[in-house]
Amino acid sequence: MATDEARRRRARHPVLLGIGIGGYVLGAMAGLFLLAGGSGPGLLVPLWTLHGVLLILLVRRLGAGESSTYASLFIVGTSLMAVCVADVARDDLTLRRRGVTVTATVVKEWRDPARGRAARHYHYELVGPDGTKVPGPAMRPPNDRYDLGRTLTVVVDPRGGELRPQTPGQADATGDLLGSGAFALAALVTVGWMTWRGSDRVPWRKLSRAVADQRLAQEAQEKKLRAALRAYSGGRGGYVEVRPEEYPDVPQARAARIAWEAGLRAEAFGNRGVWRFGETVIEEVPWD
Repeated sequence: MATDEARRRRARHPVLLGIGIGGYVLGAMAGLFLLAGGSGPGLLVPLWTLHGVLLILLVRRLGAGESSTYASLFIVGTSLMAVCVADVARDDLTLRRRGVTVTATVVKEWRDPARGRAARHYHYELVGPDGTKVPGPAMRPPNDRYDLGRTLTVVVDPRGGELRPQTPGQADATGDLLGSGAFALAALVTVGWMTWRGSDRVPWRKLSRAVADQRLAQEAQEKKLRAALRAYSGGRGGYVEVRPEEYPDVPQARAARIAWEAGLRAEAFGNRGVWRFGETVIEEVPWD
């Protein structure tokens, strides 16, 4: 019983809590994105772990049940992907903003050594028109595109070569920004889904559902009562008699109104546990 009470408290304001969690997720992604530019795994790994633990605790407060942990891990995963892709886009945007375009020639090509199922990237060493090495690490396109001696137009980082040189097409960050936004949106949609799941436990949701069920039951019973009034032209003493326990959601005043619509009146005198309807009655049940 205490567990049920705690669960009701957790899910009392799921919409506000869901908005808060969504804001926290966006804030965490923004903060970790800023740290990713100059921090190593020694700091980032504990922060991501802390982020995951906090997110699990927050999502559980929505009261969505056993799926909260899996949803939290999914949100952490999509947040991580959003930050990683945005970090790649940041390098591309930085290179396009401060980079300079030069003509370079491929003088060396190699591929990463095989390491299990890890991807093996291609690397290209470039030299400028004067024969000097292009600043920065070796260029690393997504696949084997160039042969030795190939002349390329590349964008290079003039500030000590911190960023890899790329062709103008590779330095376009549009796809990375869209991908990062898609991962962030997936995280927020999951928060919204868990908020909806948690709201299913809120008392007002239960109350509204109970009211809707009762309304449907009353409509079905009223339909049954109308059919009973149409089926009989009169019973003992000229009355149509029905048992009220067959219509538990229909008040007697409502039954009287239904009878009036059918051209009958509801008897209020001497019913003896039944409802009686007829064209003339001793005392009519008020219905208006």
